This record gives sequence, C-alpha cells and structure tokens, in this order.
Amino acid sequence: MLRLRGYPVHLSKVRYNIDQGLASALFYLHEEWEQCVLHRDIKSSNVMLDSNFQCELGDFGLARLVDHGEKSQTTIIAGTRGYMALEYVTTGKASKESDVYSFGVVALEIACGRKPIDFNLESSQIELVKWVWELYGEGKVIPAADPKLNGEFDEKSMECLMIVGLWCAHPDYKFRPSIQQTIQVLNLEVPWPFSHQRCRWPHILLLLDYFQHCSVKLLVLKEVKPSPQEITKSSQSPHPLQQYL
Repeated sequence: MLRLRGYPVHLSKVRYNIDQGLASALFYLHEEWEQCVLHRDIKSSNVMLDSNFQCELGDFGLARLVDHGEKSQTTIIAGTRGYMALEYVTTGKASKESDVYSFGVVALEIACGRKPIDFNLESSQIELVKWVWELYGEGKVIPAADPKLNGEFDEKSMECLMIVGLWCAHPDYKFRPSIQQTIQVLNLEVPWPFSHQRCRWPHILLLLDYFQHCSVKLLVLKEVKPSPQEITKSSQSPHPLQQYL
C-alpha cells in the first residue's frame, strides 16, 4: 500500500501507471522534440508525483541536447551509481540506450520497492538488476515483488513490469529496446520481449559481473563529481517517487 496525505492507494495498478507515465516522458525527450534530449540522470528521486500519482521527470541539470541519431560528445561521466549503463561508464558518452538502461532500473525499483544497490541485504540481493536477472533465469520473478504489497497485485502486470525493466537494463546496449518499443510492451500492444533469453542467463550474469567490476574501478579512478550547477534539483513537485519506495 502507498499512502499520500493519509489516503491509502493500492499500488498494483498505480505503480504500473507510473512506469507508463515515465516511459511517455522519456519518449517525448528522445523522439518528439526537435532535438533529442538525453537526460543522463534518470532515477527514482528525479521522478515527481502529484496528488493523483501522475508522474513528471525532473532535474535536467545533467541533460544534453543532441541531434537525432547521435550520441552526446561529452565524455565526462555524471550520474548516479546503480543507474548508469556500462558503456556510459566506460566511454563517458550518453545515448538513448543509456537513458533506457536507467529507466529499466527505475522500473525494477517500482516493482520491487527497493534501491538498485542495498548493502543491508544478503549478498545475492545487493544488486537489484542482477538479483532479478537471477530469478528470471530460474523462471520466477514474482518473489522479487515489493513485499509491502502483501501479494495484492496482478501477477501478469507485475511480471510484465519486471521483464520490461530487465529488457531495458540489459548489460549489452544492443539488446535494449527503444523507449517506443518499451511503451508498446507496457501497453500490451506487442508480446513480452526475449522469452528466448532465459537460456542465455548465465551469459547475462557474466556480463553483469563484468559491469560491476568495471563500474566500480572506473568510478574510483576518475573520481567524477558533478558540479554544483549539474546537481541542481527540480522544485516543481514536492513528492519524489523515491520516498514511497
């Protein structure tokens, strides 16, 4: 259950709608403006909810404008650990695919009700993306659903949300969907993705281990810190999604 101003709201549908709203916002940034807007810092604390749980994507302090079909030429890494794709960490160049990766992590946060990295959990569950991938490889993702929901959710919608999150957070950017493809799956207009990937999940876990090693090593070596101007927070809404997860 989710509470805002004292009123309980059942989350099985609300969370799904929040993810659809975030996908629509990202689609506008990537495809519908005259230039492509790469956000570069999509995370739950930058997703704002109004009193009706309609979401807005805030904090554009790190965003970059690029021509459609191009990547950012900036090579300075700026973002939040746990939300950054491997290719962005290694090259410093943001892209639509790296934004989609961050979106996938947020989708898993919404479904699982936890942070992308949580050292208070047992070792197998510390990294959210890797943990859900492991469950998916075993043919089960529902156990990763937020326990605060007490099992009161539509399993098909929950599984769809998690699988979309995994698809978007695939360690190999070439296997990630566009945000338009993501919306089509969330709207149940096309079948769920990569059912054949289950047989490849050990390979995916190896990629994730490599991702973790490279991310930690590179971030420590580069000691990248955003400037005060880059970390300016949006004040359009007082209700960040993160506070409800």
